[in-house]
Parts: sequence; C-alpha cells; structure tokens
Amino acid sequence: MKTSKLVNQLKIVIPIMIGTAIYAFGLLYFIIPNELMEGGVTGVTVLLNYAFSIPPSLSTLLLNIPLFLLGLKVLGGRQSIYTGIGIGSLTLFLWLFEKMIALGWILPFKTEHDYILASLYAGVTLGAGLGVVFRFGGTTGGSDIIARIFNRKFGYSMGQVILALDIIIIGLSLLYIPLEKILYTLVTVFIASKVIDFIQEGAYAAKAFTIISDFAPEIADRINVEMDRGVTLIPAIGVYSKQAKHMAYCVVSRQEIRRLNEIAKSVDPRAFIIINDVTDVHGEGFKED
Repeated sequence: MKTSKLVNQLKIVIPIMIGTAIYAFGLLYFIIPNELMEGGVTGVTVLLNYAFSIPPSLSTLLLNIPLFLLGLKVLGGRQSIYTGIGIGSLTLFLWLFEKMIALGWILPFKTEHDYILASLYAGVTLGAGLGVVFRFGGTTGGSDIIARIFNRKFGYSMGQVILALDIIIIGLSLLYIPLEKILYTLVTVFIASKVIDFIQEGAYAAKAFTIISDFAPEIADRINVEMDRGVTLIPAIGVYSKQAKHMAYCVVSRQEIRRLNEIAKSVDPRAFIIINDVTDVHGEGFKED
C-alpha cells in the first residue's frame, strides 16, 4: 500500500518538476536574453534582474517564501505541498540553468531583429511548462497564491487579481524596457495562455449534442444504430406546453458533427439542438484510461 501511494505521488511530483524545468528554461533562454517581460511575481524577478542584476533563482525564492507562508491557511495541506514543490523545483532549475549559461554549456537565444520569433518560442515554452504544472495540480507560487488569498478574503475572482497584477508589473517594466518590447511581451503572454489551455484541456476535442424533441427516442435509436454512438435519454417537461418529453445527450468527434445533425433533422426538422465543446473525453469510443 505504501509503495503504491508513493508511486501515485511521484506521478504528480515528477510532472510538476518537469513543468517547472521547461518554464525556467523558457525564462532564461528566451525572455531575459531578449529583454522581454513576464507577468505576475515572475515578472518582478525579471525586473529585478534588469534593474539590479539579481539572479532570478534568488529573487524567486525570496519573493515566494513569504507568500507561501501567508497562503498556507488559504491553500490547504495538499495544495500547499504541491505549491511548495513547484516553488522549490522552479528555484532549483532556475539556478541550474543560470550555472549552465554562465559556464557556456547553454547559449541563450538572443536576437537583435527578429523579436517575434523569440516571443513565439517564449510563449510556447512558458505555456508548456505552466500547463504541465497546472494539469497535475501544482503551482509555481507567486500570483496564484495572492489571487487565492484575495478570492477567499475579499471575493475577487482569481482571474481579476492575476490580470491586475500583470497590468501593474508590465506597466512598471516601461521604466526599464522600451514599449516595443512590451508589445512583444503581449504576444508571449497570449501564446502562453493558449498553450496552457491546450495542455490542460487535452489535445483531443469533441462535441456534445443536447437534442430536445418530441421524437428524441427515435433520434437516439438512429444515432445508436447508424453511428454506433451511445446516447442518454433525459426526462424533461416543457414549461410552456407542460408536456413530458425527452432530451437526447450524445458526445461525438468533430468529424461526426454533420452526420448527427442530418440524423436529428431527418427525424424531426423542428428539433432544438444545442452543441457544446467538450475536451479530454474518456470512455468507450474515445480515450480509454
């Protein structure tokens, strides 16, 4: 039992460490050499490096320790452990990459002209790193801790707090880097957010159909037979008509959207169809765990 529990913990801890390694690499390989910026507390470490040449590994540790201690009660036991692991491993990998760069083992990507390339690759690496960390329930501390505290204590959404912190920090960076670099930073932030979503939600996307019709059972039977897809019938009552009816719920791949629409409309041209995005689908006919 203890061995299996340890293995399960390692399945979470190791990906978090891999994610922080990717993030640290992107920060030191793409962001800092090209004088770009980053949001949140990481952005503060970048600013301190530009202004006072303080190593990001040191400032990351010093800034996150008080935030971590402050957020212990808010985060809870398990979340605090994974946050501590994220902060510790991010500090470690920043320090390792700093040493490798200083020894000449890694040559950072520095460009004088093509900043859009640096911005794109920075966004991909930072987003990939954070996406892996978030997918396995970890954080890198910083803004996430502050956002959780403000959410619990004052009712602000985490998104609002993180956005406000990013605006303040990126705005302050205008004191040290030109506006042009800030605009390139926005490209990095946008790409990173998309990559984070992609990794968290999964590469596979599907569509969920909710079909409201007086002929829902007939539609469900045809979908089951002709498309070999499972369908769930949900009892419902029309508020206006007071009539009992069924809703048919079915998840299909993107390639099957048109076929399912055709089946539903051929049975009931007046069927009310709702289509929702679905990501990371598990089960028969999709991904098997």
